[in-house]
Amino acid sequence: QVQLVESGGGLVQPGGSLRLSCAASGIPFSIYNMGWYRQAPEKQRELVATISRGGITNYVDSVKGRFTISRDNDKNTILLQMNSLKPEDTAVYYCRAERVPRTYWGQGTQVTVSS
Repeated sequence: QVQLVESGGGLVQPGGSLRLSCAASGIPFSIYNMGWYRQAPEKQRELVATISRGGITNYVDSVKGRFTISRDNDKNTILLQMNSLKPEDTAVYYCRAERVPRTYWGQGTQVTVSS
């Protein structure tokens, strides 16, 4: 059974930091491309950052320079370090594992940026 379990969300003030974690099980993690997506209320889910099985990263423009995605193949985990958070970063953040034709999603973790 495949599981992606996110953690690390919460309430933070503007300018603050959070680190999200996604622990994967049930898949050969090292050969999967991994990513973080987010969905704000009444908006479509959007890509935040991805990291390929080879470690190549990609970010949506709005988070470049503020967010960093990384992976630890020994721990079957990906991280998203989020700095200089803004109110517009408020959303549910989802972890995704992808290796064509299979895609798996976590349940999400809420991030709220507010004073």
